[in-house]
Amino acid sequence: MIWLTWRQFRGPVALMTALLVVVGIVLAVTGPTMATRYATGIAACAKVETCDRFFDNFFDDYTTPFLAVTLVVLVLPGIVGLFWGAPLITRELEAGTHLLVWNQSITRTRWLTVKLAVMGLVAMAAACLCGLAVTWWSAPMDKSAPPEFALMNPLVFDARGIVPMAYAAFMFVLGVTVGMVVRRTLPAMALTLAVFATLQIGMPLLVRPHLLPPVQAAIQLSTANVDGFRRGGNDLLALELTDRVSLDTGAWVLSSALVDPAGRTIATGESLPVSASSGPCSPPTSSGQGGDPMSLCFAELNRLGYRQAATYHPTSSFWPMQWIEAGLYVLLTLGLTGLCFRWIRRRVS
Repeated sequence: MIWLTWRQFRGPVALMTALLVVVGIVLAVTGPTMATRYATGIAACAKVETCDRFFDNFFDDYTTPFLAVTLVVLVLPGIVGLFWGAPLITRELEAGTHLLVWNQSITRTRWLTVKLAVMGLVAMAAACLCGLAVTWWSAPMDKSAPPEFALMNPLVFDARGIVPMAYAAFMFVLGVTVGMVVRRTLPAMALTLAVFATLQIGMPLLVRPHLLPPVQAAIQLSTANVDGFRRGGNDLLALELTDRVSLDTGAWVLSSALVDPAGRTIATGESLPVSASSGPCSPPTSSGQGGDPMSLCFAELNRLGYRQAATYHPTSSFWPMQWIEAGLYVLLTLGLTGLCFRWIRRRVS
C-alpha cells in the first residue's frame, strides 16, 4: 500500500520538493549575508542614533524577497489541501479503483490509514521545513519591518514558526474529507479552496485575537504613536494617531484611540483644547521657546493627561500564540481524521 500510494502521488511530491529546494537554496545563499549586514548596520546606527533610518533602508532593499517567501509559505497549505488532499480519495472513487484494492484482502481502514499517513506526513514535513526556514531567514527583516509587515501582523504570523505545519495538516485532511463526502474531484477542490480563503480571513479576525488576553495600556504620546499635528478649528490642535504603540512597535494593535484626561475617546480629527498658534504646540517660528518644538508639545499634551488607549498583542506573545493556534489546527485535524474513518466504513461503497 505504501508503494502504491507513493506511485500515485510521486509527481506532485516531486514538484513540491523541487519548489522547496529552490526556495531553500535562495534562503541559504542570501540569509547569512543579510544577517551580517543587519548586525553591522545596527552596531553602526546605535552610535549615532539613526537606527530608524537604517531600518527603513534595510527593509526597502529586501522587500521583494521578503514578500515572495512569505507568500510561498502562506499558499503552501492551500496547495496541499487543493492538489493533495481533495484528489487523494476522490480520484479513486470516481475511477472505481478503490474496489479493486478492497478485494485484495486490504481493509478500508488500512487503505485509508496508509494514504493519510504517507501523504499527510510528507505535507507536514514540507510545510514545517519551509516555515522554519523562512522564519530563520526573515529574522532580521522581522526586526526592522514597518507595522504593516511586523511579526505579529496576521498575514506574516501565518507564514512563520510552526503554524504552517499544523495548517498544512488540517488543509490536507480537510481536502480528503470534502472529497470523500462530495465524491467528485473538481467540486471537492473548489470547496477546499473556498474553506482555505475563508480561514485566511476568519482566523485573524474572529479567533486569533482571543487566543490570549490582549494587553490594555494608556500610553504617553510621542513620535512613535502620533503621525503628526495639524491645525483644527479655532486654531486648536488636532492629532493623528498611528497604528502602532510606542511600547512595542512590532505589536499587533487591535484597537487604538486618543483619550482625554477623563478617559473620553477623542474622535479622529477632533480638535483638542490646546492652542496650535501659541504656547508649546505653536509652530517653531513663533514658539519663541528653546528645545525641540515637537518634544515640547508632546510634553505639554502628556502633562495635560492625553494618552493613547491601546489594546494589543505584544511581540512576546508570538510563540505562545503559535503553539495555541497550532494546537487548534491539530485538534481539528484529528476530528476530521476520525470523521474520514467513520465515513469510509459506513458511507463509501
